[in-house]
Amino acid sequence: MTENQHNDLPGVDVDVTDGVLRVTINRPARMNAVQAVTLTTIGDAFEKYADDDSIRVAILTGTGRAFCSGADIAGRDLSAPPSSETIDAGNRLAALLRAFPRPVIGAVNGAAAGIGVSLALSCDLTVAKESSYFLLAFTKIGLMPDGGATALVAASVGRARALKLALLAERLPAPEALAAGLIADTFPDDEFDSKVEELAKRLADGPTPAFASTKHAINDATLTELDNAFTREWNGQMKLLAGPDFKEGVSAFQEKRPANFRAH
Repeated sequence: MTENQHNDLPGVDVDVTDGVLRVTINRPARMNAVQAVTLTTIGDAFEKYADDDSIRVAILTGTGRAFCSGADIAGRDLSAPPSSETIDAGNRLAALLRAFPRPVIGAVNGAAAGIGVSLALSCDLTVAKESSYFLLAFTKIGLMPDGGATALVAASVGRARALKLALLAERLPAPEALAAGLIADTFPDDEFDSKVEELAKRLADGPTPAFASTKHAINDATLTELDNAFTREWNGQMKLLAGPDFKEGVSAFQEKRPANFRAH
């Protein structure tokens, strides 16, 4: 039996077919940069289907050249007071992905930056196109990683590599991410979609209760600091959002120039 369900909520497509839940970030003109409403909509989809026994596997992916390029700051009003809306929505989504009672495939079809890294690593099996990359871009705009990234990245690659990625905000190509243990696998670009479908079918045909128990046991053993990370990141990020470095970082981004964090 095949069931197709689509919605028209902003920037997100949701589809259910043959027991596979597919949630796709669909803002290609913005490189799938997300707003709070985007993250909330994705979270609502995973929350809605969490208790649906017909769902046997889930896929989170993006359209176009990016998986998710981070929070959408292109038109941010720097005169507005800091808001935790996007952080709250991102933390909720990361927690829902971790708790979802079926395996979640993070199908990284292109750039994963900022909160996009957090979303990709919150999934259980993160696979990527060979041409894609991962970028903790937060310090480029005077912020710190959020969405649980400080725990998710360190749990995957260790403290030294996590600090390098977070502090220097350098791109990590997908093959290097695989070698470092950040993700589960990479596929050639022209085979990516078919390989993801093969992986989804393999999981959908498998023992879902055993998968659920295995997923939760490994996540609980390795992500012991995730909830505390949400709190630490929230507190740190709210202070940074009110600081001068963030204003300079966003202004530089919007004006397409290097940021000068020593100008104040």
